[in-house]
Amino acid sequence: MKPLISLFALLTVSASAQTDKPLLHERALPSVAAPSFKEPLAAPFSTVKGKWTVEDGALKVTNLPEEKHIPVLHHNVGLAAAVIECEFRFDGPGPFLIGCDAAKHVGRVVVNASSLSIAEDSVAPSHTIAKLPMTVKADEWHQLRVEWKGDEMAARLDGKELRALHAHLGTPKARSWLAAGQNVKVRNLKISGELTAPKP
Repeated sequence: MKPLISLFALLTVSASAQTDKPLLHERALPSVAAPSFKEPLAAPFSTVKGKWTVEDGALKVTNLPEEKHIPVLHHNVGLAAAVIECEFRFDGPGPFLIGCDAAKHVGRVVVNASSLSIAEDSVAPSHTIAKLPMTVKADEWHQLRVEWKGDEMAARLDGKELRALHAHLGTPKARSWLAAGQNVKVRNLKISGELTAPKP
């Protein structure tokens, strides 16, 4: 049984929140990646599942049914503290996710047509620790900001905010990732952060 304090989750909703206002960090973090999507992605990005194709200044995500797994793109840089910002658009069914891993999954922000949520991965399937019902329309661009620091994770989607705290989220990170359902597009991706300290 996990300590109750590790399951604490705090939800804050603010329709008027500034999209560039920090959620967890008191200062701007160093830029790590800001691909233009004018040329194919290169290391430290790597495609794990699906097709991630640069097209007209955006990243087009396509599901490959034969893989029996939603598309996943890794950014192979471990960030102890991070800010990941992007715009995304649903052009078909399925979710859009931003998460982080150690040797295994650590935590994730999940967006679908009816909600924004934060989950931790100390158990399988993922354990949702905070959820905000909201409508996320298809065929429209949406602004998403995800942050993590220590054992906290937070997200802002179109001005609405969600925060969560869980001990597992404090696991040292080895990479971040994007994942999507069918036919999602991503643009204006920016990753900032502080590197995970190497193991002694």
